[in-house]
Amino acid sequence: MTSLQITISGRVQGVGFRYYIVRTAHELQIKGIIKNLPDGRVYIEAEGEPKNMELFLEKCRQGPPLAHITQMIVNECPPTGYNDFRIEYGY
Repeated sequence: MTSLQITISGRVQGVGFRYYIVRTAHELQIKGIIKNLPDGRVYIEAEGEPKNMELFLEKCRQGPPLAHITQMIVNECPPTGYNDFRIEYGY
């Protein structure tokens, strides 16, 4: 099991980025959360099998058609034990 914290900068709010990531996470059996940050970035905590996490990171770097990723910071972290992948609202 791989567990990561991912922070993504660029045009990632208002372009369907969170919904794209939720759909991708479900397809790859990734568990965790995604939320918008007040400074315009998106924050993700994700847990899954290493092979699926590699594919997940590729999709995060790509984003949906209207997104434009300028930076992606990835850090390993201890697993939290999420049961699903969901959007968290609010800052």
